[in-house]
Amino acid sequence: MNEYGAYRAAFEGRELPTAFVDRAALAANIALTVDRADGLPVRVASKSVRCRAALERILSEDGFEGVMCYTGREAVDLADAGFDDLLVAYPVVDDAELRTVAERIADGADITLMVDSPEHVERIANAAQKAGADVPVCLDLDCSTEHFGVYFGVRRSPIRTVEDARTVAETVTEAPGVHLTGLMGYEAQIAGLPDRNPANGAIENAAMRLLKERSKPVVRERRQSIAASLDGEYGLDFVNGGGTGSVEFTREDPHVTEVTVGSGFFAPRQFDWYDHLDYEPAAGYAVEVTRKPTDGIYTCRGGGYVASGPVGPDKAPVPWLPEGAELLDNEGAGEVQTPVRYDGDLALGDPIVMRHGKAGELCRFFEELAVVDGEEVVDTWSTYRGDGRCYI
Repeated sequence: MNEYGAYRAAFEGRELPTAFVDRAALAANIALTVDRADGLPVRVASKSVRCRAALERILSEDGFEGVMCYTGREAVDLADAGFDDLLVAYPVVDDAELRTVAERIADGADITLMVDSPEHVERIANAAQKAGADVPVCLDLDCSTEHFGVYFGVRRSPIRTVEDARTVAETVTEAPGVHLTGLMGYEAQIAGLPDRNPANGAIENAAMRLLKERSKPVVRERRQSIAASLDGEYGLDFVNGGGTGSVEFTREDPHVTEVTVGSGFFAPRQFDWYDHLDYEPAAGYAVEVTRKPTDGIYTCRGGGYVASGPVGPDKAPVPWLPEGAELLDNEGAGEVQTPVRYDGDLALGDPIVMRHGKAGELCRFFEELAVVDGEEVVDTWSTYRGDGRCYI
């Protein structure tokens, strides 16, 4: 992980703002992920990367198999670029997009679509028949739980019981042009909620940690019972689970055959607040000082790249380097300029290195990632935006 001086040297003469990925930190995060998975194959969540070169870098290492995509069109583009084992993790209902995916599958692409209802199956089957394809589909299991009357999780799939799953699975077996191949059970409330979120108070964070522990046995029993039932009746090629924040929990489930990781590779701010994770900040962006309105305040060009989710301070980007730099509470990160308080000497043109709240969303704002190795930019990787792609 670089210090400020190294990043300043690397970005000297480079147009700012610029997004970057730190090559050594990325390599460390890849290795840590393999260690955490402990032999379970890792599927890479592309929404948290959004850069083909970065995906290729991760997938080049032993222990990684396949990509979890976030749209059908993205999966088609990745298939055309040579990627395989592509699982689209969110249902596609648009007829034109489904037709494009089905046609690409008919041509040999390895793409699996997500379903959680008979209507999803029917729409895919219609597209498959028109394309002459046999489309593999995966059931999306809802892993949300309830405790003390509190709904704990995310609103995704309506499949919560063996009966729910078998009902949808039976529609798959009856529909022409589709076949059941997998089950996904993503425990978002365990994987995606930090233990000490600064947007919460101490009591709220303690409650979250308690609910996460109470949720685990419920998730484990639900995922195992449904996986066993479906595998016994229909046969499954894979059972997917997990996320960056829950790899150790997921790998202990004997029914899970692969775990998904995405955000851990770039390690945005969010992963500073998990008790058990030790990822290195591997991506961020640099803005340049363009004004000095008063002593101790440096105003930079750009900077306001806020993350998605419930609005709060945890979604804001923050200055990372030089150490001690911080945003002004009454301005934050701005639309075209960002004032930063810093008790030190900076010159016009010097960079302030920032970190984004979440991982892959950073690439929505930049066309390329500068690959930093020590004090040099050794390569540039085109982001999805740089490829002319914006899927959502």
